Formats: sequence, structure tokens, C-alpha cells
Amino acid sequence: MLPSQQQSRCTVAQQTLSQDLLEKMHKYWMAANYLSVGQIYLLDNPLLRQPLKREHVKPRLLGHWGTTPGLNFIYVHANRLIKDRDLNMIYITGPGHGGPGLVANTWLEGSYEEFYPSIDRSEAGMQRLFKQFSFPRGIPSHVAPETPGSMHEGGELGYALSHAFGAAFDHPDQVVLGVVGDGEAETGPLATSWHSNKYLHPVNDGFVLPILHLNGYKIANPTLLARLSKDELTKLFEGYGYKPHYVELKQETFNERPESFNEIHQAMANTLDACLDELQAIRQRAKAEMDAGTPITRPRWPMIIMRTPKGWTGPKSIDGKKVEDYWRSHQVPFSDMTPEHVAALETWLKSYRPDELFDGAGAFRAELADLAPHGIKRMGCNPVVHGQTSKDLRMPDFRKYEVKFKKPGTEQAEATREMGKFLRDVMKENEAEKNFRIFGPDETASNRWNNVFEVSGKTWFADYFAEDKTNDYLAQDGRVMEILSEHTCQGWLEAYNLTGRHGFFSCYEAFIHVIDSMFNQHAKWLKTTRHINWRKPLPSLNYLLTSHVWRQDHNGFSHQDPGFIDHVVNKKAEVIRVYLPPDANTLLSVTDHVLRSRHYVNVVVAGKQPALQYLTMDEAIKHCTKGLGIWDWASNDQDGEPDVVIACAGEIPTMEALAATDLLRQHFPDLKIRFVNVVDLMTLQPEEEHPHGLSDREFDAIFTTDKPVLFAFHGYPWLIHRLTYRRNGHDNIHARGYIEEGSTSTPFDMVVVNQLDRFNLAIDVIDRVPRLQKIGAHVRQKFTDKLVEHEQYIAEYGDDLPEVKNWKWPY
Repeated sequence: MLPSQQQSRCTVAQQTLSQDLLEKMHKYWMAANYLSVGQIYLLDNPLLRQPLKREHVKPRLLGHWGTTPGLNFIYVHANRLIKDRDLNMIYITGPGHGGPGLVANTWLEGSYEEFYPSIDRSEAGMQRLFKQFSFPRGIPSHVAPETPGSMHEGGELGYALSHAFGAAFDHPDQVVLGVVGDGEAETGPLATSWHSNKYLHPVNDGFVLPILHLNGYKIANPTLLARLSKDELTKLFEGYGYKPHYVELKQETFNERPESFNEIHQAMANTLDACLDELQAIRQRAKAEMDAGTPITRPRWPMIIMRTPKGWTGPKSIDGKKVEDYWRSHQVPFSDMTPEHVAALETWLKSYRPDELFDGAGAFRAELADLAPHGIKRMGCNPVVHGQTSKDLRMPDFRKYEVKFKKPGTEQAEATREMGKFLRDVMKENEAEKNFRIFGPDETASNRWNNVFEVSGKTWFADYFAEDKTNDYLAQDGRVMEILSEHTCQGWLEAYNLTGRHGFFSCYEAFIHVIDSMFNQHAKWLKTTRHINWRKPLPSLNYLLTSHVWRQDHNGFSHQDPGFIDHVVNKKAEVIRVYLPPDANTLLSVTDHVLRSRHYVNVVVAGKQPALQYLTMDEAIKHCTKGLGIWDWASNDQDGEPDVVIACAGEIPTMEALAATDLLRQHFPDLKIRFVNVVDLMTLQPEEEHPHGLSDREFDAIFTTDKPVLFAFHGYPWLIHRLTYRRNGHDNIHARGYIEEGSTSTPFDMVVVNQLDRFNLAIDVIDRVPRLQKIGAHVRQKFTDKLVEHEQYIAEYGDDLPEVKNWKWPY
């Protein structure tokens, strides 16, 4: 016997709903289902005032029906809970395919027409609502940014729970419903994110109520969790630290047993009330423990496992093939609109009795509309979700963290350690607002942000050992979020930003690729919401990528990959920024800038190892403001035009480019070199392509139009050509960077095997400057000999040549 045939309706025994309220809620749900079907199918005749004809149906049928009735069911019950308990609630729909349901519900509650006045609650407004769905120049089929109250599209599965918890952090007055589809529950990111409950503070954070929606099927297969026994499923989620409550409907349908819906409505209402009571009791107990000065006992958080048929209330079969409670209901149950199918669609729509739901003008009947909350209590109008409650950070003066030195290129500092001191004080300045957190996969200390632990520990609600607090900074009220899952860190931070708060995510450069697709989705969200006037600009999502490719000689080839930059620049210029600060002071300036920015994804790549310092704070601010510039102290072309431009972007490429400049000046004192450093990568693009891009006139003045430009780049060299291909003199640009060579070796050998080292750079200049081609043969050979010497030296001593390891700028 299958699990769905052997289980009870509900684990809570009480009668929450009066019969009158239950019947009204059922009609509300029917209205949402009717509107959902109408969005998928109808072009016209929205209330079936005429017999349905083929011309009333859209020519292309797009959308997802299967999960939608379950989402509608949850929404109407959430409305009742909000009104009864005066809650502020966020609704996150993991099955984002259920877009028609969220659009339908926000239309019914009146949110939709507040943001889109032409789509009012009338017959004409309903027709426009239907037509726009999955229609050219309309709205997408998912729970997209255009949908009021949405902050999670769900088109890509796996992130509903991490978003739910990220939205709840530091929002104690919010209840977040995180609906997880049973298809989504099979993804790796979702499986890890169940552990977010070990990071939720019962008093300082909001409540998260996960609802695992088991409807049995994915696109064309059954789902794993839906085929587990109730005992096994219960043990699984108890192992995750939850207390599961069940709400289940067996295989009866509305047409066969209308009274079965009374039972399932009552079961859902009972269970939601029980869960809210448990959440309140958890908070009260935690407050009492805090008042007593004892650690908070980790709660066993409630969750709901809701089992309903896929395609619930839809056609049981089409053309003799099973549809309801089967995978065939996943998208459009039938799309070949033959006369028989048109008649079947009309029967399906009329089964919801639209005349009982909408009046003669097409308005939602007042006694049903009154079930929805009012004002900002409506989930479609929650100001937190639309960025309307966001506040700017209080920022300390980053200039006071300046790394001072006597001469450029002669003294060392750890850039990210200096950044960590600044972030420590950002966290301290914003303690009262509680709107800044740090996220990372077990790398905060490794990435040299140790100083933040002076003001905050690492959030932790699992068990403690005696040494944890003193050695590992674990704290129940910590604001440093560490879990060894880039997916979960990304999801938490995305939602933290989406609900108006600020943060920074540090990660090893090679492994940020784990969240490539999540970045895609977030960047698309930012791009779309930038053009929706009722959504306010959100805090930027900020990455620090460190432990980068050029300092992964110890971990080897698997840890060497700078390609996230390439991935990022694929997105729209209006939302992405990439920074490669070469030293600590430029990193501090960039950090201040990105934390003040809004509605971008900022990627900052910086080193954590001791490295040479080049710019004073005043110089760094000017340099970062321009995004790139000539370093006069490293150039010698001040009295005329250069013979060559040596350009660089990134910490190690900058050092190697400077060392190459030194070599060339030693051997060719009359060679005129212009040294250019790029900190804002997007300045290389034309101004027509990126807001930070240089004009052609500025670009030509710096890089020239006819001189060889040797560009030492942190990442893959072809990205430089991609960014500059339209520039005058592009044929003169010769980029060097990471070319997929590396292993466990020495730091300098990493640049040698990728031909980014000082000797190869100097050889390249000799080969490309016409007069050096004639006179530079002896010097060129000397440099090639140095490369041979290097190879022999590291093979014998396991370390770099002293003259390389100890090099400093000599001028």
C-alpha cells in the first residue's frame, strides 16, 4: 500500500474553523484556482459569459498547473492566520512554477491592482490578467519580480529554505512560510539548507515555518520523499531537528466527495495554529533562558508535511489518460485544443462555479474578499519584501585603517586582514540596527577576517564543547554565518539583501563557482527589479574572492580557477561590478564603496597573503575613483610618448608587471615605459557598454592607439580582449593571464607555468617593441636562462629564487 493510502489527515485534533468560515475559505481557494487556470488558458471570455470557443483560448499554452492548487490552498490559510494573529508574513514558494497561483492571490487580495491599476478587480481587469500571463510583453510564468510580494522566483529549484531563513534573520516580527516542493527537495542545496534551523535565534530572528508540499510527482517521474513511509519521513525530519506535522488528503477528488475538502481545510487550519503556538512557546522559553543568563536550548522547530494530489481539483483524466494526482498535470494538462478539449476546459473552469465567486461586474464578491488581510498585512504588500524598510549602513571612516609605508613596493601587508579590521567596525557601528552580517563556508579566519570576532562570534545552535567559546568563537547571538555549503551561504545572503539588509560573502576563488547558477538568478532579479518602480533599490550582494589562483600553489590545480569573473561579466552592465584592488589601501577604498552601493553584484578579488603595498590612502582613493590610471612613480615616459604600455589588473599580476618593468629599465635605460594599473575591470569596456567604461578618448590617451600594450591579468587573458575588442589599437593589446596550468609548486612557479612571470613579460616586451627586436637578443637570452635557473632551483630547494622571493621596487 502506498504511503498516500495509509495515512491520517492531520496530526492535530481540534476544530479551528466555523462552518461558515470554512465554506468561505473554500470558495476563496476555488477563486484562486479558477484564476490560475484562466491565466494558463484564456485569452478572452474570462468569466465564461459566452460558450467557450477556440478563439477564446491562447494560441500558445504555457505555464504550470500541477503545483498551483496546493500553493493556493496554503495562501488562503495563511491569510486567515495573518488576520487572526495580526502577523507580518512572507510567502516563499519553492515551486516557483506555481506563478499563476501567486498572481491570482495577489489579485484577489487587491495588491495587484495597487501596483498595476489597469489590472483591476473587474471583468476587464481579469481579462487583462489572463492575457498577460506567459504572453509576449506580458509577465513570466514563474513567481517573478513582477509579482507583488515575491522575493524568490523558484524557477531554478533548491533555494527556498535558505531564502526563507535569510529573510528571517534579524527580522523578529516576520513569519516566513517556506514552501518546498517535493521535486525541489531532491536537490543538494535544499537538502543542506534544512540545517539552517541550527542558525535561527528564537528571539532575535523571525520564525520560519517550512511546508514540505508532497504532491507525488516531478515533470515525468514520482518524487522520492512522496514514496517514503510516514515513519521513515518522520525520522528523516526529526533527524534534521524538526517536529513534523502532517496535513494529508487521500486520493478522493472534489467531484466525488465534496466533504473531503471540509476535512482538509480543518486539518490545515488546526495544524497552522498548532505550529504558531509552538513557535510562540519556543520564543517565550528562549526569552526566559536569556533572562536567566543561561544558554538557549536548541528548539525542535515545527514544520508541516502537506500531502495533496498533483493537479488537485483539475481534470482527473484526458483522452483516457490519468491527469490529476499524476505527472501529466505538471504543466498544461492538455494543449491540443480540439473541440473536445475546448469543451473539457469549459467543464473544468465551470467546476469552480465562477458565478458564485465573482459578481456581475467581475469583482470578487465582498464577503470573500474580506477574508484577505488589509494594507501592508497582505502578503503581496509586505514592505520588507519590496525593499521599503531598508536602511543604509552606518560606516566608519575607512581612511583611518590606512596601511602606511615609506616607499611604494617595498613593504608588505595582508590586504584582507586590513579589510577585516574595517568590517569589524562596520559590524560594531551597526549593532543597534542589526542589519549587517558576514557569510562564508568555514573561511572567515582563513581569509584573514579574524578581527570581526572581536565584536561577534559565529552563529551556532548545535551542541557545545567546553573549548568552543574560547577557541572557536561560537555564539548563539553571533553575526558571522559559517556553514560548509556555498549554496546555503549564498541563499542566506541573497534573502538578507532582498529583505533590505547588508552583508559580505567571502569564499575561495575557485569554489565560488558552486553558486554560478544562483548568482545568475540573483543578477537577473536585480536587472528586472531595477525597472519596477514600486521595488526600492536593494543593498548590493558583495563577494570577496580570496585564496585566489596565484596563491594556490600549495593546494594545487583543483584550487586554481579565476573564471567566476568571466561568468559575472556575462550579465547586464547595469547590475555587475568587478574590482581587482592591488593592495590593502585600494581594497579598503573598494570595500567602503561596495558597502555603500545598492542594487549591484560586486565581485572583489584580493589576496590574503603578505604582499607589497603601492598606494597611499589618498592615492588609492583617487585611483579607485577613476577605476584605472597611470602610476607615475612606476613610469618613465613623462617627457614624451611611451615605447610600450605595461598594464595590469590584480595583486600578483601587478607585482610581476612591476618586476618586469624593473628588469627592462635595468637593461634598457632609455626605454620609455608607461605603467597602468586597472582596479575597476569594467572601465575597459566602452562607455556605451558599461556605466564605468572609459570614453574612447580617455582610453586612447592612456593606452595609446599605436604602441604595444602588454596586459598582465589576474584571470583568463581572453577576457581582456573581450572587454576591449572595440577599442582603437586593440590589435596592439597582448594579454597574459591564467591559461589552465598549475600544480602543487611554489608561488613564483605558478606565474611561470602560466607565462605571467616577470621574465616572460619582459621577453614579450622585447619581442614587440621594434627597436628592441634588433638590440635585445642578449638580454632576451638572459631572461630565458633565468627561467631555466628557476626550474632547476625549485626542483632542488622547493622554494623560489631569493632574488624573486625578496624582490622590492628599487626606484
